Amino acid sequence: MKIKRALISVSDKMGLLTFAEVLKNSGIEIISTGGTAKFLQEGGIPVTLLSSVTNFPEILDGRVKTLHPRIFGGILAVRNEHRHITQMNEHHLEAIDLVVVNLYPFEKNAVQQNLSIADSVEWIDIGGPSLIRAAAKNHAFVTVVINPEDYPRVAEELQQENGTTSLELRVRLAHKAFQFTSYYDATIANYFSGKLGQSEIPRYFPVNLKQLTPLRYGENPHQKAALYQSVTTLGAALTKAEKIQGKELSYNNLLDFDAAFQLCCALDRSCAVIIKHNNPCGVALDVSIADAFRRARAADPVAAFGGVVGINGIVDEATAKTVSEAFIEGILAHDFAPEALRILSAKTSMRLLKLPAPWKIEDHFEFKKITGGALIQERDHIPFNRNAGKVVTKREPTEAEWEAMEFAWAVAQYVKSNAIVFTTAKETVAVGAGQMSRVDSVRIARLKTQSSLQGTAVGSDAFFPFRDGVDEIATAGAACIIQPGGSIRDQEVIDAANEHNLVMVFTGIRHFRH
Repeated sequence: MKIKRALISVSDKMGLLTFAEVLKNSGIEIISTGGTAKFLQEGGIPVTLLSSVTNFPEILDGRVKTLHPRIFGGILAVRNEHRHITQMNEHHLEAIDLVVVNLYPFEKNAVQQNLSIADSVEWIDIGGPSLIRAAAKNHAFVTVVINPEDYPRVAEELQQENGTTSLELRVRLAHKAFQFTSYYDATIANYFSGKLGQSEIPRYFPVNLKQLTPLRYGENPHQKAALYQSVTTLGAALTKAEKIQGKELSYNNLLDFDAAFQLCCALDRSCAVIIKHNNPCGVALDVSIADAFRRARAADPVAAFGGVVGINGIVDEATAKTVSEAFIEGILAHDFAPEALRILSAKTSMRLLKLPAPWKIEDHFEFKKITGGALIQERDHIPFNRNAGKVVTKREPTEAEWEAMEFAWAVAQYVKSNAIVFTTAKETVAVGAGQMSRVDSVRIARLKTQSSLQGTAVGSDAFFPFRDGVDEIATAGAACIIQPGGSIRDQEVIDAANEHNLVMVFTGIRHFRH
């Protein structure tokens, strides 16, 4: 069916005059509202004011203008249904065949300006989503356009097909329309959640993700992938980082950078974190970032090869010189000193990401996609409280041992389960990750160590099911262990620790990471 009437009401006027010129030349009547009508008229496009179609003025400061049977009847009428045609004639309704609408910019004007709920509601579009959904529902007869990037395709079909569009195009545009209105509503819902400080897992979990950029591929070259952003995410986030140098980011890079970012946030002090395959292979605290990186890399220089680095601080000249001596895929930091950028510019492939301080994660929930649905949970963000820990062995920890255990516990939370971490108070010494058996994690950590484990602390993300892990730890030379406790063999494990004169602290909290 030939398109005879179009309704245009847009906030984003990019490319609109060129598209409207095509409509005019195709003999299509244009109905429009307020600012859009004025814009078109000033551009030399004849426009029929919507109020003259409805015989009703825009009211309530523009809150009600398109919500009228003459508009929605014209959009929703099924053109080959006799009853609909009869009712259209009875009520003197005319069909609307093309709907060009984009919405009040809630994201730009409410989210980015951090408006209160009371002020943000004025940027919630009501008529626009209704028009889009009506046109998308009746895509068998109506073409809906929500994005200026689709103007050329629609214009091309109108010109080539004598003022008509194909059903294939209308279906694709309807699909895009429903995706967008879903995103728009989810953005509003999640913005309200943030303002209300919602902490309960909701009955319905809206997801507002917008593509930032396509990626070359996913985990493997045969998998397509893209990076998406939730604009309502509070606090710092990896998606807010600015890439200032290097090759494009890969799917695996982003996973590793996010793991580094999360651990840096948890430590909440000047530190260097090296991540490889989503596991920390070296972590160190130091006022000097260069020294922190050097000590973090020393924990496992083989594993650090090709990893990414998280720096909770500014990369200075000394740090840049130190990092440039190793093969590192990229660095995420608060900022880079000019001298550091000059040095690192020689590493043209190295990705440099800048994410200004403060680094604090305020996301309350995290979710993982599974087949047919998703798993939603609260973020595991409970820091260790020494006063809540329980010393279960005969020997009490020294202050130095407490500090080492606290650091080991913080790092273990971000190591894939089963996780075993040997540390001092300021650096990892050996990491055993991702094993099905906890004692194997201990053995792997011992195997990978580059230095003595004598006097170290051990963090375990979950309880020891048998005493064999404790025996291995004692043989390695560690002095103290921090773990959740809760095994049916806890007494056996405690007895083993006492036999070896180890300190053992139960936290009562498990930190599995899958």
